[in-house]
Amino acid sequence: MAQFDTIRTAAGTRTAEIDAGLRAHMNKVYGTMSVGMLITFAAAWAISGLAVTTDPAGASAQMREGLYLTSFGYAIYGSALKYVIMFAPLLFIFGFGAAINRLSASAAQLMFYTFAAVMGLSISSIFLVFTGQSIIQVFLITSIAFAGLSLVGYTTKKDLSAMGTFLIMGLIGLIVASIVNIFLASSAVTFAISAIGVLIFAGLTAYDTQKIKNTYLEMAHSGDQEWLGKAAIMGALSLYLDFINMFMMLLQLFGNRE
Repeated sequence: MAQFDTIRTAAGTRTAEIDAGLRAHMNKVYGTMSVGMLITFAAAWAISGLAVTTDPAGASAQMREGLYLTSFGYAIYGSALKYVIMFAPLLFIFGFGAAINRLSASAAQLMFYTFAAVMGLSISSIFLVFTGQSIIQVFLITSIAFAGLSLVGYTTKKDLSAMGTFLIMGLIGLIVASIVNIFLASSAVTFAISAIGVLIFAGLTAYDTQKIKNTYLEMAHSGDQEWLGKAAIMGALSLYLDFINMFMMLLQLFGNRE
């Protein structure tokens, strides 16, 4: 009897340790993601400010009445460089995935923050296209939706892996359609991509949250803190991408343009 009680106590202690470790892991995931979001929007706002001027003297192009592009603004929004900037985050993600096993946890975190700054450059034009009020409103809507969906993914007992496979296939199709529409410039296709994209990234938010949780539970026994640290960074990257893309899709649908 004493031996049984000892085993039960040990098992309970181990479960409590895993639960505490999971909470710490998820806090690191959300904390790293939040810092990345702050870097992205700060970079986007700062870059958009450098890109425009109200002084026509020395301006490279006019955007609208009373607002002009600086030489820097024209370079990133009006020249062929805009395509490099547009696809830079996607190339960065592929590079991140290829390099993660060779990086330390601290180097992976630095790389993630660098990626967040690059993403800020890529989406900086939203501050020139949409009103500040609508950007804030859509950001708040996205935050509320993201929190709810992530909570569902964390708490649900249902296995979402099958849904994840379907969503990833849909994501690939969405990327292809987005690239094609760069050349078609169809407003109808843009609307369809945005509407479908919101649903895909909403589902991926729940799926990725469950995946992050399950990955930790599977590897918690290993005690490899370096690996778990990198897993937290990759988890933060997944949720960051879900948030940013859902935000951009909602902004296309509901944002008020200047």
